[in-house]
Amino acid sequence: MPDITWEDPFCAEGNNCFRIGTDPDGNAYIAVAGQEDRYLTDTGEALRALIRDIKAGKADHLLRGQSGAHSLT
Repeated sequence: MPDITWEDPFCAEGNNCFRIGTDPDGNAYIAVAGQEDRYLTDTGEALRALIRDIKAGKADHLLRGQSGAHSLT
């Protein structure tokens, strides 16, 4: 397993917690808190782009529960 430094969990209501991490090589990781051994990985730049897009509202439709939206679970 890579040497990942995990941030504190980002939690919504209930137990919906995600963790973001990075490694010394500049890779980024996202995992469900408590399941850090099962992560998604990409470049640090891809993570920065994801965060910028979310902050810009490009995922807001997921918050409204639009029909046809894919579940994140």
